[in-house]
Amino acid sequence: MTESTYDHGMKVRREVLSDAHVDRAEAKKDAFTEDFQELITNYAWGSIWTRPGLDRPTRSAITLTALIAGGYWEELEMHIRAALRNGLTEDEIKEVFLQSAIYCSVPAANTAFSIGRRVLEEERPASG
Repeated sequence: MTESTYDHGMKVRREVLSDAHVDRAEAKKDAFTEDFQELITNYAWGSIWTRPGLDRPTRSAITLTALIAGGYWEELEMHIRAALRNGLTEDEIKEVFLQSAIYCSVPAANTAFSIGRRVLEEERPASG
């Protein structure tokens, strides 16, 4: 039996966003949002994030840029964490934000840097 697009998408979604995040989203799912959750799992995660043409760090860099361009700040926070899980370094995330300043806008990049600094500080291992 082959893995369905939905099942494959759920696997990738969990790997990229974390089990905790997906579990929270699934727990909040109701009759109104269930179809939307199925749509993003099938298409975003099962059909796009699983394609062989780009690796996950590249997909994360593109996603960060798109979220900055659109001003989707809550999604940006989530995808900064995902980018780290996908192997982007803090310096690479900074470079994506700098590139976005030119192509998306300086004000958008300013907001991204503010969110990024907070998220990266939260994600750094505690020293001590």
